[in-house]
Amino acid sequence: MVGFSSYVPNWLEALLGEKDFFSPCTVHESSKRNEKNIFCLDCCLGICPQCAYHHHRHRFLQIRRYMYHDVVRVEEFEKLINCSSVQSYTTNSHKVVFLNERPQTSNYRTPNLCRYCDRSLPEQYIYCCISCKVKELLRRGVGIARELRECDIMPIDEGQFTSDSILESPDLSSGSSGGGNAVNLHNKAVLVPVGMEVSSRRKKGVPVRAPLF
Repeated sequence: MVGFSSYVPNWLEALLGEKDFFSPCTVHESSKRNEKNIFCLDCCLGICPQCAYHHHRHRFLQIRRYMYHDVVRVEEFEKLINCSSVQSYTTNSHKVVFLNERPQTSNYRTPNLCRYCDRSLPEQYIYCCISCKVKELLRRGVGIARELRECDIMPIDEGQFTSDSILESPDLSSGSSGGGNAVNLHNKAVLVPVGMEVSSRRKKGVPVRAPLF
């Protein structure tokens, strides 16, 4: 865990302390899409898409990965906490923020630094990640109550069922992005009757005789 206090909601402490995102789900080891890239806000638990069908009417947050680190879309996370002062990146037409601190491999320093970990930042930002923002506000005794937002419904994007949870080619950015189409996961199950699978083999054409001359 990251050492937060009782002033931090259980879901936020569990989210920032989760170390097993994108690892295989032990309950669905034989399934193809079994990596844990969903966070259940009501259970404070990382789950896979197969598990999500059993979390009826729960709130979900999709976790994505960029540069081998966990990120969330700003448009989704803004429903839960203010992200305006956290450095964001634009990738796949969506803005994302990092959940936790990253190792600093460069000696280059800018005048503007993250207030908690001293990571170099563009001047419009105050924190490099959500974790740094939370820990700095707690250290200053301000707390995060004013930063939190109530959200009773958290739908999950249809992209959850594709490979877009691994992000590519980001651009540094500072604005917010538009929302995508979203659905409630527990209403998304589709069953295919046995015997109705689409065959990948094409039917042979009916042979046609050559004309007689």
